[in-house]
Order: sequence, then C-alpha cells, then structure tokens
Amino acid sequence: MQILPEQVWRRRAAEHAAAVEQLTADRLARRVAGRRHPVDDFLWEYYAFRPAQLARWHPGPGVALEGADDRAGWTSYAEADGTAYLDVPAFLARRGRTVEFVRDLVSATLSRPGRFGCFGLHEWAMVYRAGEEELRHQGWPLRLGREGTDAVVESHTVTCSHHDAFRFFTPEAAGRNTLRPTREGQRDLEQPGCLHAAMDVYKWCFKLAPAVPSELTLDAFRLARDVRELDMRAAPYDLRELGYAPVRIETAEGKAEYVSAQRAFTTCSNALRRRLLAVLDALAEDGTREPLAAPGSAQTSW
Repeated sequence: MQILPEQVWRRRAAEHAAAVEQLTADRLARRVAGRRHPVDDFLWEYYAFRPAQLARWHPGPGVALEGADDRAGWTSYAEADGTAYLDVPAFLARRGRTVEFVRDLVSATLSRPGRFGCFGLHEWAMVYRAGEEELRHQGWPLRLGREGTDAVVESHTVTCSHHDAFRFFTPEAAGRNTLRPTREGQRDLEQPGCLHAAMDVYKWCFKLAPAVPSELTLDAFRLARDVRELDMRAAPYDLRELGYAPVRIETAEGKAEYVSAQRAFTTCSNALRRRLLAVLDALAEDGTREPLAAPGSAQTSW
C-alpha cells in the first residue's frame, strides 16, 4: 500500500477539482441561464455524472491517504492507522459483477480491429424520415434539409455496431442497418473504431468510482468531449452558429476527414482501455489475490 502524505494528496485533489471546474464552467452557466447545448450537454445528460462528482478526487486501489479523516464515511472507503483508503473487498462485494462485466467488455473491444466504414451515419439514422417533433435537437436546422438528409441515408450502407446508438434509430432506419446490436450481445459487437464505444470508456470509469483513479476518469472525459464534437460535426444538423464546422460525410473529402479523426480516437481510446484494465487487475489482486473471471463468463447486468 502506497501512503501519500496529506499535503501531497490534497494538492492533487485541489488540482483535479480546479481542472474539472474549468471544464464544466460553461455547463453550470448554461444551467443557471436555462440554455441548452446540443454538443456539450450530452456528456452530462446521457451519462448522468454530475460536475461535482467528477470533481471529487479518488486515488484508486493500493493508495492510502494520510490525514484523511473526512473520507472515513465515504462509500467504499476504510480507515486505519490515521489513513483512509479504498476498501477493495467491500467494493468488490458491492460492485463485483460490474467490474467483471466492464473487464470482459473492454478486453473484448481491445481484441478486435477498429472498423472505419460507418462515417457517423448513426446520427443521420436517428432523424431519417422523422417528424419535426421527433428530432433530438429541435431548433437546429438540418444542413441538407429533410429530403437531402434522407437521401444521404438511402445512398449509404448503414453499419452501426453500438446498441446505445442503434436504439435511437427511427424504425425506417433500423431496418437499413446491416447489424442488430443488442444489450445482451454488446460484447460480441463492440469494436474500438466506434465513437460511442470511445465515449463509453468515460462511462465505465465513473461507474466504477471510487475504484478508478480520478486522473484516468478525467482523461476519459476529455476524450469523450473531443469525440462528441466530431460526432456532432458529422451529424446532419447545421451547428455553424456555435462554431462547429461540418464534417461533410456525404462527400469523399468529408469521409476521409472523418476516418482520419476516427483512427486517432481509436488509438487514444485503446490506450485508456489498457489503463482501465490495469486498474481492474489491481482490484482483483488486492481484493481476492485471484484473477477476475475470464472474458465470456461475466453477466451482462450492471
């Protein structure tokens, strides 16, 4: 167990909180003003992890904090000899199935090559032949208009592999998808080229708080923000008023731009996945001294 002096860990915690404050200032200001943002709000509303939760610093397993009496009552923390630390056996007793599921899913994702032929058409499939009241981002015009948007979907092969994107397709668009992603089959289809899978690394980090070091969670959040920006720049909505130049995936040049960014995000998200797996392995070693369940044996409930 590494022991961090109080002045060291409190400085790290303060630096982390300051970084989160800078990243979330716009979100908090919009909430006060009652304004919405079609790009940035997604990370807070879909993933439902509040800025205050992201700002709370955790060291992860194997680290004891001196002078941390104020953490003794925190969930999954224990106190001994004047230090506070993650109570790994208690955490695994409470969240062990989630740990196994995430380890299984992340391992499976890392084992596959990325696929780069989707061109972000999931956002187009969510508005395909939809009525105005069905649009997810009402108030923002479609860049190509209704007929032009539908024509893009109809002129492409839709190959979405991510259940949490596919489930928002319109019924007409769902029938055009070459795959049938389901929650139960997520581990069989998840692949690192998927933008939603890249953003989900952030989800798995915060769902396993306080066991995941906050530095990793914040890095995953930063990546998710960048990915979300590409996601919406390639979407059918015209967001130039907000400063987002469109990635025109209906053109050859736009497709090349999208795939180039997609490949870079795949490299970054895989690096985060490896860091997350190292944390999960450390949990297993510290909590049970035995490896976690091998890929394929975990339950799909979390």
